[in-house]
Amino acid sequence: MKLSTAISASLIGAASAFAPSTGGRAATSLNVEKSTALPFLEYPPNLKGYVGDAGFDPLRFSDFAPMDFLREAELKHGRMAMLAWTGFCAVDCGLHIYPMPEAYEGLTSVTAHDALVEYGAMGQLFLWIGLAESLNTISLIQMLYEDSGREPGDFGLDPLGFLAGKTDAEIEDMKLKEITHCRLAMMAFSGVVTQAVLTQGPFPYV
Repeated sequence: MKLSTAISASLIGAASAFAPSTGGRAATSLNVEKSTALPFLEYPPNLKGYVGDAGFDPLRFSDFAPMDFLREAELKHGRMAMLAWTGFCAVDCGLHIYPMPEAYEGLTSVTAHDALVEYGAMGQLFLWIGLAESLNTISLIQMLYEDSGREPGDFGLDPLGFLAGKTDAEIEDMKLKEITHCRLAMMAFSGVVTQAVLTQGPFPYV
């Protein structure tokens, strides 16, 4: 009798392992906030409160890197990409510096890189951009570790007064427009360079 009881208990215990759970864990998983951009992934909580937040951080950089640093990097790369796309296409549309150095005659945006390295222009760019980045690092450290009050990407540069006299809601809208264009420009520059290399043709590279 004791043996049959023990066998029955062990079988019931084994079967219960395969039964659906009705505990708190299943209920909790249903309450996890999902990303707007990637609804099959969990929402990265550190993105909350930042302009342009769509919950897009599939690699979860925001879990281990300061969000202000990530936003500074995003704005910087986006602004450079907007300028880069404009400059890249402008050259292939015939807009050049004047007087044009003889060595640069006939260059396209694709072929310019190697020629500028050969003639030393890229070294100049590396020097001056490196200096600007070094100076920017000081303000970045102050923002991250010394509570300087500076917002990511804010250099006080608004020569045309786009934000002058604007309400908080209007300023928020302008910031949303900037970050949206930044993200689009980073994708656009990657695309235009790829297309230009593949076609070796003039703008619009088709």
